[in-house]
Amino acid sequence: MFKKLLVANRGEIAIRIIRAAEELGIKTVAIYEETDRFAMHIMRADEAICIGPGPRKDYLNIDKIIQAAKKTGAEAIHPGYGFLSENPEFPKKCREAGLIFVGPPSDVIWNMSSKVIARNIAESVGIPLIPGSGVLPDGEEGDERALDFARQHGFPIMVKAVSGGGGRGIRAVYSENELLKSLKVARSEAKLAFGNPEIYLEKGLLKPRHVEVQILADAYGSIIHLGTRNCSIQRRHQKLIEIAPAMLPPLIEERVCEAAVRAARAAKYVNAGTVEFLVDAENQYYFLEVNTRIQVEHTVTEMVTGFDIVREQIRIAAGERLSIKQEDVVIRGCAIELRINAEDPQAGFIPQPGVIEVYQSPGGHGIRLDGAAYQGYEIPRFYDSLIVKLTVYGFTWEEAVDRLKRALDGFNIVGVKTTIPFYRAIVDEPDFRSRNFDTSYIDSHPELLNYRVEENPIDKLARLIAEINAHGYNPYADIP
Repeated sequence: MFKKLLVANRGEIAIRIIRAAEELGIKTVAIYEETDRFAMHIMRADEAICIGPGPRKDYLNIDKIIQAAKKTGAEAIHPGYGFLSENPEFPKKCREAGLIFVGPPSDVIWNMSSKVIARNIAESVGIPLIPGSGVLPDGEEGDERALDFARQHGFPIMVKAVSGGGGRGIRAVYSENELLKSLKVARSEAKLAFGNPEIYLEKGLLKPRHVEVQILADAYGSIIHLGTRNCSIQRRHQKLIEIAPAMLPPLIEERVCEAAVRAARAAKYVNAGTVEFLVDAENQYYFLEVNTRIQVEHTVTEMVTGFDIVREQIRIAAGERLSIKQEDVVIRGCAIELRINAEDPQAGFIPQPGVIEVYQSPGGHGIRLDGAAYQGYEIPRFYDSLIVKLTVYGFTWEEAVDRLKRALDGFNIVGVKTTIPFYRAIVDEPDFRSRNFDTSYIDSHPELLNYRVEENPIDKLARLIAEINAHGYNPYADIP
C-alpha cells in the first residue's frame, strides 16, 4: 500500500476519497485553483497545493497535477469523477511519471470512451444492443446512411457523439428534416465537447428505464458486481435521483448483472466501473455504455451492500486482490440518492452562486450526507453547483421514501436557492411513490415545477442569528 495519495478533484468527491484514504492510513494531498481557495476539500487533506489561478483550466492540466504529485511525494493519484477521470492520457502520463493511477488502464478508458468500440465489445460476448448505424461519414453519404437507418427503424432516433458520456453528446430527433439538421450540429458539438466530431445513430426506445450495474475488478482476473441502480429520473439525460437496487424482476436483474460482468471481462477491465443498460417495457435489456470511473451515485450501492467502493478502488490500484467475492454480496433494503444543488428549478435549473448564510442539515438513522459546503461558504460560479449529496436507506421502498421526505424537511439552507423544493414535490408525487417512473418521468410531470417557496419563521430566525454572529450585533435592533 502506498503512503501518500494526491486527489485530482474538488468538492464532495475529493472529501469522499480523502476519508477512504484516511481509513487505510494513507496521507492525502489536495490540489486547488486560486479561485477555489475556500473549498472544504483543502481543509480536509493532510496537504494542499495550489496548481494555478483557474478557474477550471488548471484542474484539467495533467502536467500540473503530475508535477504537484512529484513535488509533494505522492505515489498515486485518484481522479474522482468529472474533470480528467475519463481521459486516457491521464493514466498513461501517470505511468510514464512512475505514479499509480487509481482507475482503469489507459487502453480500457480509451476503448470504453468510444461508444462504437464499447458496443462492439459488448456484442462480441452476446449482450443485446440497441440497433445502431456505426460511425456516419461526413457529407451526403452520411446523410443518406442516416436517412436509410431512420426509415428502417423509425423515429425517434438518437444522434450520439462517439466520444460522449455522462449524458452529454445525445440528441433525440423525431423527423427526417430534424435528423438532417441535427447531424451537422451534433458533429460541431461533439468536436467542441470531446475533441472528436464522429457521431452515430441509435434507435430511440420509448420510455425505457436506465439501469446500471456497479462492477469491481482486480488485476488478477477477479470481477464481481455489486447489484443494480435505477437512474431513470433524469433531466436532459442528466441523472437527478438514483435508487438501489433497480427493482427489476429477479431473473432480469440476474441477467443484467451477469451481462455487466461479461462485458467487463471482455474489456479486460480493472478497478471500479459502471456498465449501463436501457430496459424497455417488456423487460428486454440493451447495453448502453461503460463509465470508467467512480460514479456520483455510488453511495446508494454502498448503502445496500455495506461495501466501500472507493476503499476497494485504492486497494486494487495498490496491487491487492479484491477483498470480497461474489457470494459475499447481499443486497439489503433500498437506498435513494439525490443531489442538493444551488440551482433554481423554476428558472430552468440555472445555477445560483452566492453565500450560504445558514446551513443546517438533517441526521438520524439511515441518512448519509456527502458534501463540501458550510455556513459562510460562497458557492462559486466557476464550478459545479452541488451543495451536498443526500442518500437515505430504508428496509423497504416505502420506508426509504418516508425517510427521504423527513431528510428534505430537515434541511435549512438560507442565502441561495436550492433544488430541495423540487425534490419535495417529487417525493409527494403518486407515480414516484408507486415506483412508476422511467426516463420520461420529469417531462411527463411538468406540474412538479409549480411548487411554492415560502420562507418559514425558522429560516428567518436562522438568518437573523447568522447575521448577529457575523456582525457581532443585531443589525435590525434600531428598526421600529
